[in-house]
Amino acid sequence: MFKKVLPLSSILFLRFLGLFLVLPVLSVYALDLQGATPFLVGVIVGGYALTQAIFQVPFGSMSDKVGRKPTILFGLLIFLIGSLICAYSTDIYTLMFGRFLQGAGAIGSVVTAMIADLVEEKQRGHAMAIMGGFIAMSFAVAMALGPVLAANFGLSAIFFITAVLAVLAIVVLFVKVPTPPKIKHIYHGKTKTSDILKDPNLLSMIIINAMQKGLMTAAFVIIPIFLTKPEYGFNWEKSDLWMVYVPAMIAGLIAMGPAAVFGEKRNIPKQIFLLSILLFTASFIMMGTTTSSGVFITAVIFFFVAFNMMEPLVQSMISKFAKVHQKGAALGIANSAAYFATFLGGTFAGLYLDMSSRETLGFTIGTISILWLIWTALKMKNPLRYSHLIIPEDEVDFDKLHALESEHVAEWFINETEHVVVIKYASEKLDENDLKAQVIKH
Repeated sequence: MFKKVLPLSSILFLRFLGLFLVLPVLSVYALDLQGATPFLVGVIVGGYALTQAIFQVPFGSMSDKVGRKPTILFGLLIFLIGSLICAYSTDIYTLMFGRFLQGAGAIGSVVTAMIADLVEEKQRGHAMAIMGGFIAMSFAVAMALGPVLAANFGLSAIFFITAVLAVLAIVVLFVKVPTPPKIKHIYHGKTKTSDILKDPNLLSMIIINAMQKGLMTAAFVIIPIFLTKPEYGFNWEKSDLWMVYVPAMIAGLIAMGPAAVFGEKRNIPKQIFLLSILLFTASFIMMGTTTSSGVFITAVIFFFVAFNMMEPLVQSMISKFAKVHQKGAALGIANSAAYFATFLGGTFAGLYLDMSSRETLGFTIGTISILWLIWTALKMKNPLRYSHLIIPEDEVDFDKLHALESEHVAEWFINETEHVVVIKYASEKLDENDLKAQVIKH
């Protein structure tokens, strides 16, 4: 399974590494370009996410019609062209166009679908976790390398590196990624896509995912600007930005493991999310009010710890709360909302810097985070523990399967490509052997 997932996860790693490398430094370097204002810089920091949100669904539909590999290639070529435009830009508007083009190659949902095509039913959850881990690693590497590369070689060099990463991803696509089979499912029961937004747990997760990503771009607009611009009281050199990002990223990575363990194995994701939101709140208020470099660095550490505690749990929780046949739609809605929030977070922070003070910005985001905390506390519940019983299709009595009634059976479906029936049930309430005996042929 790992051999099938590794090439596609590597493609996402290379693409996201290219997008993330500029995040820690883009706002402060972009301010030096012709025509730059804090508002336009905020648009640029989150600009890739706007086009990501717009093109997620069209790319997914395109992959169903022309195939996964051609669609991924098309997306990577767009990303490559956008990176080169950014690298050669000398004014803020050209850079903005390049950033929008970078995001337009929205292949994330296509890669996710391709992993689902290549990996057997019982291994898909593990495969998605591996993919998420590669994205998290790209973020960690980018936070450590981005400030160092920008200080030594300039912002354009990072975009050239991003273009090279896109080429490497194309090579991996054709050398290592096989052509997947088409998976066909038949699902029991009918539900509408609108039911996703009516589910309070899913709605809470969509909001959590969106808020987390929106705060991320807001932070990457204000952290480098606050630290390097004299009017905000710190007056750091751009080359010293790594001194805040590296310890913060290390602290975030250390926090990620325990958060995943407690959130998943102890089944207390709600408590992890509430703690993370408290840290987000404290982080932005501290960044907006402190005049001490030490306190500001602590605030950035709080931010990274909060972000990394949430990151491994968000996608997993959406998958757990969603019906089996709505996981793709639920993840699509959540990721589109997150991309829009990513764009809005950067734009909002840049606009506020144009119009108001550092203190007002810090308290405003802190207040929004408190409202988010209250919503999560009131609306979200920890998920029930479910297991999946997988039975070969030729062993199943379908009259018994259709008649299966139990409050402890969430749903079932047929994977016609792999010729198996999958039953999702509450393992603490039902015995697997007893459940199997109810539906197999005798």
